[in-house]
Amino acid sequence: MDARIITEPLDPWREIQEFLSAHEKLRGQCGAMVVFVGTMRAQNEGEAVRSMRLEHYPEMTQAHLEKIARQAQDQFGLSAVLLRHRVGEILPGEEIVLVAVWAEHRKAAYEGNRFLMEDLKSTAPFWKEETLAGGERRWVEENTPG
Repeated sequence: MDARIITEPLDPWREIQEFLSAHEKLRGQCGAMVVFVGTMRAQNEGEAVRSMRLEHYPEMTQAHLEKIARQAQDQFGLSAVLLRHRVGEILPGEEIVLVAVWAEHRKAAYEGNRFLMEDLKSTAPFWKEETLAGGERRWVEENTPG
């Protein structure tokens, strides 16, 4: 399990390659890998968005990511979890989150990945402030439904 908050731009495919290089046994042990990559949209709630600032409490958020990664491994029998979540200033089109899971079978991988992503969207302690095209700022009150 490798769950981390990052501040630099996210390159999900590089992260996956590095993880697989460090965990060669996954290639022969697992029959399924499910990957979700979330990117920032240029619009939200019908308005153009110029940027978004993602805030968090580092220790609390890191502990939450580790907890849900362990929970997903236990609940769905996952062989491995790779989780990256970006914070700070993010521009439209940039990657925000990577959830990659490995399992013996596809059902566990799909369900484990969805469990993690839904928790990140609904429970994880992140706060989003958008800067709209006209320069106005607003806090995002609700997440998009899963």
